[in-house]
Amino acid sequence: MLSASDRVVLLQHDGLRSLTGKTGLAMLRHRPGPIVAVVDPSQAGGSLPAITGIEREVPVVGTVEEALPLDPEVAVIGLAPSGGRLPDPVRRDVLVALQRGLNLASGLHTRLSDDAELQAACRDDRWIWDLRQEPEQLQVAQARAAALSCHRLLAVGTDMAVGKMSACLELLKAARQRSLPCQFVGTGQAGILIEGGGVALDAVRVDYAAGAVEAAVMSAASTLPADGLVFVEGQGSLCHPGSSATLPLLRGAQPTALLLVHRARQSTIERLTAIPLPPLSELVALTEGLARLAQPAGTVPPQVCGVALNTARLDATAARSAVEALSDELSLPCTDPVRWGADPLLEAMLRSRMK
Repeated sequence: MLSASDRVVLLQHDGLRSLTGKTGLAMLRHRPGPIVAVVDPSQAGGSLPAITGIEREVPVVGTVEEALPLDPEVAVIGLAPSGGRLPDPVRRDVLVALQRGLNLASGLHTRLSDDAELQAACRDDRWIWDLRQEPEQLQVAQARAAALSCHRLLAVGTDMAVGKMSACLELLKAARQRSLPCQFVGTGQAGILIEGGGVALDAVRVDYAAGAVEAAVMSAASTLPADGLVFVEGQGSLCHPGSSATLPLLRGAQPTALLLVHRARQSTIERLTAIPLPPLSELVALTEGLARLAQPAGTVPPQVCGVALNTARLDATAARSAVEALSDELSLPCTDPVRWGADPLLEAMLRSRMK
């Protein structure tokens, strides 16, 4: 329901310097449409580039009221608070936004459209979009995407929050700059908010998760010519004990290429440091092996065509060294697509199609 031209105000309370704000931070980095203001009382009046390192000139204000002269149309909750409930300061700004005639977009687990107070505040000609909900009329996956002629890349990560969405969006940007026909399938709240569509995978019952991905990929492919490109946002990790998202993505998308996403110098699950990551060469082989399963006969199995390396914690010299070392180790193209652009990875994807 969020269009590319909608004028957005981000509700980012205490989230500009915190992981709880990663949805809004992703929108600030990647959304091409207008973001007219960010609401974060703790950073009000500050410079967004200085606070976040994101080179985008957007005013940071203390309340929604202060953002209203900038003519926002949609208030977007850019936070992922613990338990999925709105903290009181955010709720107050949400109420003001609805009372003043703004639409509301939320990726929280809590359905705000079911909140009687918020519904009463929402004008009849406005909407509350709870994007994190299970699509209707789901089916069990049947490997239908394998019959598509378009090239389908799935990002797979060594951990949560290593940059799978960012890598796919940078690939999308690179493909659009070349005027290549392409689509992005968002599978998490930030990706859906940025591109306006997809499926919130963590809101789908496990039996239908692969089917939900399959339907989203089929829908994206229906708008493309035979040589089109579909970039499927990854979720979770095979390496993480709390994640089961990679398998339904593999089953539903039936990818023709895989992109490994990793954070430089990370050797364990970030928030569970007792769990080591396997050697990346072993993870590449394991992922390719899993991708070969549950495919129709005659399907060409996908391979990892490149590595997107998250070097945000390294300086430029160390980042270059890390990219070169990993490329040599795996004999695969490697770059940090956020730092230097995704052209090498796009080239690798296009070459993989010709194999």
